[in-house]
Amino acid sequence: MKVTAIIPDELIAEAMDLSKSKTITETLKIALISYNRSQKIKQLGVAVLNEPLAFKYSAQEMRDLNRE
Repeated sequence: MKVTAIIPDELIAEAMDLSKSKTITETLKIALISYNRSQKIKQLGVAVLNEPLAFKYSAQEMRDLNRE
């Protein structure tokens, strides 16, 4: 997809430096992938808060099972 965007040069330069990318396109791909991942992690955190994980075994029961 071709996109025209007005982004400050300093922001692009910093992102390129941090990502070690050689092109703006590569930098933007890395930035978008990173952003998408962080948002998915936040959503997962909210889901776990709304419905906490339930464990079937206690810590000691897990140790005992692992030793078998």
